[in-house]
Amino acid sequence: MKQDIKIYFRLLAYLKPYWGYAILVLIGFTLSASTEVSIAKLLEFIINAIQKQNIHQTSLFPFLVVLLILVRGVGSFLGDYYSAVISRHLVFSMRQQVFGKLLRLPSTYYLKNSSGQITSKILYNIEQVTAASSESVQILLKEGLIVIGLLGYLFYQNWKLSLVIIVFAPIIGYAVRKAAKRMRKLSTQMQDTMGDVNHVVQESILGQSVVRGFGGQDNEYERLYDRSSENLKRGLKLHVVNVLNTPIVQFIMSIAMAIIMWIALRPEILGDTSPAQFVAFITAAGMLSKPLKNLTSVNEKLQRGLAAAYSVFELLDMDDEPNKGTQTPQLKGAVVFDRVNLVYEDGSHAIKDFSLNVKAGQTVALVGRSGAGKTSLVNLLVRFHAIQSGEILLDDINIDDIELNCLRTQIAMVNQQVFLFDRSVRDNIAYGQLKNASDADVITAAKSAYAHDFIMNLPQGYDTVLGAQGLNLSGGQRQRIAIARAILKNAPILILDEATSALDNESEHFIQQAFDQAMQERTTIVIAHRLSTIENADQIVVMDQGRIVEQGTHIELLEKRGAYFQLHQRNFEE
Repeated sequence: MKQDIKIYFRLLAYLKPYWGYAILVLIGFTLSASTEVSIAKLLEFIINAIQKQNIHQTSLFPFLVVLLILVRGVGSFLGDYYSAVISRHLVFSMRQQVFGKLLRLPSTYYLKNSSGQITSKILYNIEQVTAASSESVQILLKEGLIVIGLLGYLFYQNWKLSLVIIVFAPIIGYAVRKAAKRMRKLSTQMQDTMGDVNHVVQESILGQSVVRGFGGQDNEYERLYDRSSENLKRGLKLHVVNVLNTPIVQFIMSIAMAIIMWIALRPEILGDTSPAQFVAFITAAGMLSKPLKNLTSVNEKLQRGLAAAYSVFELLDMDDEPNKGTQTPQLKGAVVFDRVNLVYEDGSHAIKDFSLNVKAGQTVALVGRSGAGKTSLVNLLVRFHAIQSGEILLDDINIDDIELNCLRTQIAMVNQQVFLFDRSVRDNIAYGQLKNASDADVITAAKSAYAHDFIMNLPQGYDTVLGAQGLNLSGGQRQRIAIARAILKNAPILILDEATSALDNESEHFIQQAFDQAMQERTTIVIAHRLSTIENADQIVVMDQGRIVEQGTHIELLEKRGAYFQLHQRNFEE
């Protein structure tokens, strides 16, 4: 309970910037609530006027009705409209904050959580959070003011009868509390299953070529059916609890009303109460049913929103990617691995006592079987992972002492799996820190990557929007755009992780020439299987199970007739 209150007040803190709108909401709902109480008073007024045959008062009645409806309309508009303004601003603010947090989280978060679960938090859960903040506050304020006004009127008319309603309040509170616990559990399960649905949909869309090529449509349909069925079950159970809660509360209120009417009809209880006052009292008591029903329905919104808030705040409270470095050197490219060890959270030992000295401007090729730790090693240079022991030095500076953005701006990386954005070719090459690059520099980089010719053959040339992940391009074309991006970065350290694997022989020949020029006066670490990519490297490092098993030049390692020689015979023959 304390945790719920803490979370709720944290949610309400998001509404502070909109206090001006909140005042308008309060004014609007106060006007609306006052009209509810006025209905009972107006009924008393008209009955008295009819009994006394006061023509002046009875003639005022139509105008009072119009005035009452006008005031209610103005109040409802102010309250409902500015509540919506606050609600949409809240979604906007939280979504920006959560997205900003996602951009700062470490890589391990993305390894632990599926893309469907992550996108569910930013798209679905945040929408649910508004149910606990703005929407529930709106209902509590609007209906709460009506209940307070009606109760105040009832106590003013006859406080003894009104006490009957107060006696039943703890029973209503118990029923609402029991329902709240069940709703919270089901709301959390609904959000989890919604993440599973998102995950299946995203996988099927991103892997549509595999789905179609291997006839997996029926399988993916069944997966989505299963996940959606779970979400449907949780949603229906949540709805059952909600719809049962309301009639139960109304039934309890009906008992209270029956007792009130039974007592009120006793002359000794009514005393000097006039017929008009009695009718007004019963009318006001009966009018309590609707706002109380709405107040019980807010319980479902509140529990759904609080369950989502726990999920969102759990994400926001996670530690950012470590960035304790303060130095911002201009690197030359010397790299030293000194007894480096990397152990993943599942216990797998990716890098074991790895030591390597790379001089500035050298080209080092990393070779070895799949799973040897090559990609894990280069990921350490951009601090996608934190080492458990040992140290990495760049120009004799510990890599952890270098400010993270400064470090990553000085390392260009081309991966085997190229990711392109749904933007123009120019925006994909001049991405991020390169966005202000001139058109001439972009074209020069594209020419160096042997990409300019095919880009010019696209419908709008460099202004052609590539679509989702650039799938309308061939694998080699996508890779050449990624290589152009790396060349444009002009960083002192260049990492090529299978960067030429998707190229045909002719394209590879020209790109290799571009790389030969780009590698000059630049430290380059190459992960490759093709002989042409590595035979001219200053050092070749053969890795196995995270360790160095052989090291030397191409000729030296062939003469040893060891692990490199065997890899060369099996994998490097052209």
